[in-house]
Amino acid sequence: MISLKKTVFFSLFVNKTIKAALLSLLLFSTLFAQTTLPLNEKKILNDLLESYGERAKKRGQAWFKLMNPKGSLSNQDKLRRVNQFFNTFQFIDDKRLWGQSNYWATPIEFIGANAGDCEDYSIAKYFTLLELGIDNEKLRITMVKALTLNQYHMVLAYYETPSSVPLILDNIDGVIKKANARNDLVPIFSFNATQLWLNKEKGRGILSGKSSKLKLWNDLRQRITNTQLKQPLLKTEF
Repeated sequence: MISLKKTVFFSLFVNKTIKAALLSLLLFSTLFAQTTLPLNEKKILNDLLESYGERAKKRGQAWFKLMNPKGSLSNQDKLRRVNQFFNTFQFIDDKRLWGQSNYWATPIEFIGANAGDCEDYSIAKYFTLLELGIDNEKLRITMVKALTLNQYHMVLAYYETPSSVPLILDNIDGVIKKANARNDLVPIFSFNATQLWLNKEKGRGILSGKSSKLKLWNDLRQRITNTQLKQPLLKTEF
């Protein structure tokens, strides 16, 4: 969950200067959206073992098993399995876990730490569903206002068709529901590997340029392409 104290940036999205604010952000280029190169399972599992321990490696093995199912799965089954897998991880805010006010962990770091906050759940689900063959155009990482908690929050939205009401994958409510059944969430903006939308309603929203303007995504890309994995401040397993 994103504390209100950390949301000066997000408040820009509700006033007339929103587009100018977005254009001031730094670059991000696509990363997992192009999945032509397979993930190096052996190396990733070894990195998890060396950086986080045996249990992290086992979670990594379960992750690869999830991404390589026996037989074909419908998109609905893929959504359900991925949502359930990552929702078993512990919720810990960035400051306590990573020592930073807002840190977007890579999927490997999230699996290694066995914990994270709402961004980490959404990011890991997004990349995993891409690996399972779901089209990037069907997925949107979405920033919302969680009304019942009075906090900003991040979820993953799945659009079966461009005009359909999306399904919401959330770590707070583990049941996948249509966006119009989540009256507790008010969408603010959404993005995927290529595009950025400003959300005025429960649907797709207004196209507002490329997602290459999001600084935190650029930082995430830089960390994914190197071999260094951040160590959490807290031990989540003993």
